[in-house]
Amino acid sequence: MSESPVVTLRAMEPEDLDLLYQIENDKNLWGVGATNVPYSRYVLHDYVANSSGDIYTDKQVRLMVDCQQQTIGIVDLINFSPKHCRAEVGMVLMPSYRGKGLGEMILQELAQYAKTVLHLHQLYAVIGVDNAPAIHLFEKIGYSAGRVLTDWLFDGTHYQDAVLMQRVL
Repeated sequence: MSESPVVTLRAMEPEDLDLLYQIENDKNLWGVGATNVPYSRYVLHDYVANSSGDIYTDKQVRLMVDCQQQTIGIVDLINFSPKHCRAEVGMVLMPSYRGKGLGEMILQELAQYAKTVLHLHQLYAVIGVDNAPAIHLFEKIGYSAGRVLTDWLFDGTHYQDAVLMQRVL
């Protein structure tokens, strides 16, 4: 019996710039995230250099995901509310690592970190209604589907409904 690969979450390093550049400039991801413009290496380098890594200072935290000595993606806690002890989750895995069960491990690790280190009470995600694999993943690890947000996501051409997924820690 083989063991499952171990995923670890870590702070960004200057060496992550190429992966960050690749992910942030992937137009296929713009419809599901908050950005829809390309980022220069200079801007991303400045972001890495000046990010405090403190969710209370930055109101967000970006963690790199490593698996078997490879950086395979990014997981974010954004829109942090210190008053309500909650944050929104975002995750991007490199295409070759998708569909292998790693997302579940990453989100469980993130939830553990959010609860025990950051003392958050809840996490949430906004997912396009057509993204059945992501909705299934979040439901599998204890998120509940809530309200459908009409015309919530815009890909530059079309609006798409999204579902609000929530997990109390």
